[in-house]
Amino acid sequence: MSRTTAVLAVMAVIVAMGACKGSKTEATSSGPSSTAPAKQPAGLPGQSQSDLADVVATIDGTPITVAEFQDRINKQSPYVRARYTSLEQKKEFLDTLVRFEVLAAEAKKRGYDKDPEVVRTMKQVMIQRLLKEEFESRVKPEDIADEEMKKFYDAHVTDYNKPEEVRVSAIVVKDKAKAQKVEKEAKLPANADNKQFRDLVTKYSEDEESKGRGGDLRFFAADAKNLPPEVVKAAFELKNQGDVSAAVATQNGYYILKQTGSRKAISKSFDDVKRQIQNRLYRDKRQQAMQEFEAGLKKQAKVEIHQDALAKVQVDTSQPASPEAGEPGLSGAALPGAVTPAPSPTTVAPPAPTPAPAVKTPPANPSPK
Repeated sequence: MSRTTAVLAVMAVIVAMGACKGSKTEATSSGPSSTAPAKQPAGLPGQSQSDLADVVATIDGTPITVAEFQDRINKQSPYVRARYTSLEQKKEFLDTLVRFEVLAAEAKKRGYDKDPEVVRTMKQVMIQRLLKEEFESRVKPEDIADEEMKKFYDAHVTDYNKPEEVRVSAIVVKDKAKAQKVEKEAKLPANADNKQFRDLVTKYSEDEESKGRGGDLRFFAADAKNLPPEVVKAAFELKNQGDVSAAVATQNGYYILKQTGSRKAISKSFDDVKRQIQNRLYRDKRQQAMQEFEAGLKKQAKVEIHQDALAKVQVDTSQPASPEAGEPGLSGAALPGAVTPAPSPTTVAPPAPTPAPAVKTPPANPSPK
């Protein structure tokens, strides 16, 4: 483990746990500031502010208050919280926080708080907090009106209502005798799977466009206009995947079809997909609000781009990724509403923020296997 990696997690939690104490200290030593004071963790019903402000422990002048201590415990899972109800168990948890403060102080003493990787991690934690505070109540799913959802449904009704579709592969030949020969060969048990049929397409088919796709005609409905009507009719008469048709005569030649897939008709009413649409619009509105917020901040900031210097940046594509490497920018910043799991009380360093997994959109019509 490298020098930087060893303290990244510790310094990240300094922001999460120590921000309140740090802000209060800076406000006292630096005088008035335009920055709003950090919020004291809220107590439970019946707790007074004086009780919450009581100091549980002090490490080199850095206090841990009742409010901070219980906020840390109460962010654990119910199972973990149940382990720290007695005074002795609370002492164990306090020892974890003390070790955290001791290590954080030592890391700062050695200058790790100035390490570029640590500074970037601290910025990411601050961004995460900023976005959560800024957008937690600005856009909510329940704010999406029924009229807006219905309008979206009407504009995308074909996404929720689709006819039955079938998918076939085809061998296309001009000559009837050749078509009958190919039909018999295609129906042999030895050519039962799709790979063997594709080999027959390569060997016999005279339609260059579909031949390049292994004969695949993709999914189509019964009202498809891009195929000869005889082909559409014959395709829907194939009831099971793997069925092979007789040679189908058309103006373009003879088609030998093999069913490679089918889709049942979909019919969903507005009420069936209302919540799905609500979540979709909520995500869209939240994303738009974030983009507008960021655009406003960029407009206020004085940003200068020096392309001559940018052109001097050299990217080394020959080396494997560093274990410390991450996505640039907002990789550590969760979307508003996201919850970062609290670390286990038995460990000092928390888990790194988990970025949302990339959504991969499959091709509309993958080639049948």
